Amino acid sequence: MTLLIEFSSHFFPAAYALRSGTLSTTWDELLWAAVTIGRPSTYHVFRHGEASFHEAIFRLALIRMAVEQDPGGYLRRTDAFAALDPTEKGMVSYFLGMTVCKLFASRLLTAPWLLHLDVFRNALGATVLGRSRPDLVGEDLNGQWHAFESKGRSSVPSAADRAKAKGQAQRLVSVNGQGCSLHIGSFAFFRSDVLEFYWRDPEPDDVEAIRVPSPDEEWRYYYEPALSLALDAAALAKSPDRELGSRLN
Repeated sequence: MTLLIEFSSHFFPAAYALRSGTLSTTWDELLWAAVTIGRPSTYHVFRHGEASFHEAIFRLALIRMAVEQDPGGYLRRTDAFAALDPTEKGMVSYFLGMTVCKLFASRLLTAPWLLHLDVFRNALGATVLGRSRPDLVGEDLNGQWHAFESKGRSSVPSAADRAKAKGQAQRLVSVNGQGCSLHIGSFAFFRSDVLEFYWRDPEPDDVEAIRVPSPDEEWRYYYEPALSLALDAAALAKSPDRELGSRLN
């Protein structure tokens, strides 16, 4: 069944043709965003076996606990979410914010994977990142990198909230010397209990840049198991006398 999310887009370059409106999506897309947010590949989502399976179930349960579909197709905050302790509510709101940001990045920016910037913490060092850093970074299908500061709120974000997100998004991120094309501050929030999404691409200021090294090694690490299996299969196709079991064990 189609899900509807009202959204508001501000200050994006004309080339992206992003306007405000209503996104038509599905539960499958929303839940896939929840399972994959912060990860660079499907392999990484499930690489820890049974523990990863339970984590995926936990993420799916958070979304289904927090929102439900109303008769008009919109996502509405559940009574269970509204009754949470403020600390619990903040945690769920944060995760919902990242999930919806991932959904919109995939659908409207063709950026199918968003990584936690902390993936690169060893190369950057905590003192370099500081507390005012974007949450996520992702590459679109055109090879352009984008930085995201994603937040979740139980109510409409204030001007101060938006200014803070703008400040964090403006911490410029470059990947292997390539500057990010967009520096997005985003909010998933509830207006009269109905989920909405706000994002903007603020103009860069003279702020300290965070420079991320090339992620080639990260990509190689995450895709290597699948690539190895593919290469094994190709080799077996050319040598049918070799046993599959001996290749995979």
